Order: sequence, then structure tokens, then C-alpha cells
Amino acid sequence: MHIAIHHRSGSFSDRWLEYCQLHGIRHKIINCYDNDIIEQLNGFTHLLWPITHDVLADIAHSRKIIASAEQAGIIVFPDTVTCWHFDDKIAQKYLLEALGAPLVPSYVFYQKEKALEWAEQATYPKVFKLKSGAGSANVRLVKDKNEAIKLCQQAFGLGFVSYHGYFGDAKTKLRKIGTFPQFVGKLKRFPKYLLSSAITKQQMPREKDYVYFQEFMPGNQYDTRITLVGNRAFGFTRDVRPNDFRASGSGSISYDLKRLDMEYVKIAFAVAEKMRSQSMAFDFIKDENGKPKIVEVSYGYQPKAVYDCPGHWDQKLNWHEGHTHPEDAILEDLLGTIK
Repeated sequence: MHIAIHHRSGSFSDRWLEYCQLHGIRHKIINCYDNDIIEQLNGFTHLLWPITHDVLADIAHSRKIIASAEQAGIIVFPDTVTCWHFDDKIAQKYLLEALGAPLVPSYVFYQKEKALEWAEQATYPKVFKLKSGAGSANVRLVKDKNEAIKLCQQAFGLGFVSYHGYFGDAKTKLRKIGTFPQFVGKLKRFPKYLLSSAITKQQMPREKDYVYFQEFMPGNQYDTRITLVGNRAFGFTRDVRPNDFRASGSGSISYDLKRLDMEYVKIAFAVAEKMRSQSMAFDFIKDENGKPKIVEVSYGYQPKAVYDCPGHWDQKLNWHEGHTHPEDAILEDLLGTIK
């Protein structure tokens, strides 16, 4: 057994390296963007790569390399099945529809005429989204037909900036600072973040030539995040932001199990089994009839929010008390050490 790890500080790989060192697992840090990466991977049994939406190269190129490594017989996380739709809400729409999952009704158009025709006859409000972005970035409530038509015109014209830099959603960032030591830590890292953010913003292409809407589901005071790692389900809720309708990225997390609808857990397990995904986070809300609806899914998530869950459910819905590092669970599943 020999594990290759593409390391990115502040990601899953921090814990993966710690786990390997603690358990004496043979591993090596590699750079998946080296020209001879496929040759370098010769002799490795596993590849771990914490791809992220914040790195343009990851979104543009990682899946080609992952698929090639799989063809070479290497066990990869995330594998192609798990990550092909990562940071692409439109791909998730098609996938969830194909699986018969209870997706929030969603609409995508690639022709301006079709989009405008739909906007003219649609009922409002609707939720407009770009296909990329996390934490409710690039999401807005469309209140009427005129606003929808303007968005359609822009989508098939100049397009939209998809990455808003370090100061994007500044109010939420300030609200999530936490303790004074955390504030000091963020202040020290600020110059590095600012430079990285500026480079990423410059590199990110504009989103254009499509338009994507979802039905607005009123009355939800919070959404529910169910994160699956293999046969484990972790759950918590996120309150909507003040004077807003969005919950993702709010930072207002509750681990009160009384708020969790077990139907969400059942649906997440059923859909993940059809997906054959290694790990997946599902965001749920309820429609006007109280029925669960999936907003979107993602292989990528904040591991600390999952670790802070007081326990998890297995596929038989048995509860297991205690905190679990999702990075450890991912690695243990890959290594076949789950008892």
C-alpha cells in the first residue's frame, strides 16, 4: 500500500497526512499538475486529491487526471463518479433528475429565445443561480418577470462574474469571525488570502450563454445538510441569514437533533447508493407541502462542521455517538479498514 497525496493547506489533506503519519501508512506528497504525473503515480495504490472550486486548475483539469489515474488501476478520492458534477449545479440537476431524486424544480436554458419565452410565462419569485459557487455565492432571488428578463439578457450577453474575491459576502464573513484569537489569526492570514483571491478572480472566466433558475420554496427558516461518508450520515441545520432567504454559508449551524427530519437521512442514503459516490453532502429544504427537496449536492464540504456533529447514523438508521473526522472516515473506507 502506497498513498499519493496532493497537498493543499487548509483542506482534507492536512488530516490525511496526519492520519498516515500516526498509523505508519506509507505515503508521499505529490503535485498532480506535474507534466509526468501519470508516470509518477506508477507504484502507488491510492491517490488522494482535495480538489476545490477555489482553484481554477482543479475545476478545469483535475477530472481528466483523476480519470486517467483510475484507468491505471489506482484507487482515487474523489473518484470520477463522486466528482464529475462538482461545483456544477446544472450537472447536478441532470444527475438528480436521472436518478429520480426529489430535486427542487429546476430550469436551464442554452438559447436566449427559449429563456426569454420561459421568463415571460413563469410565476415568481424564482431563484437565479450560476452553475458554480459555494456558500450561496452567485445566488439571488428574482422577484418578477422584468428582473428575470434582465438576467436572461445579461446571461446571453456580457455574462456574469462568478468569483467575487475575498470581500464577496463580507457581512457573513464578519459574522463568522468568532473569538478574538480567531480574528487575530484571520488578520495575520489576510495578505495571503487577498493575493490569492485577486489572482483567482482575474483567472476565472465569466459565466455566460446559459441561464439557470430554481423554484423558490417559501417558509424555510433553515436548511438541512446531510453529509454521507460511506455508510455514515452526519446531519446539522443552518439558519437562513438575517433578512435573507439563503442558509448555505450563513455560519449559523445547529446540531440539535430535534430539528433533523430523518426522511432527509433516508433520501440521502438512497440517492448516494444510486450515485455510487464515496462521500456526498446533500442540502435539503421543504416545499410548500412539507415534502423534502434537494437543493444541490457536493463532494466538497467543511470537515470541521461534520466533525462537530455529536454522532452519526448508519444505513440502518442506528445512531452512533461520538465525533468523527470525515477525512479519517474517507481514508479508512479507501483502505478497506472499516470493521
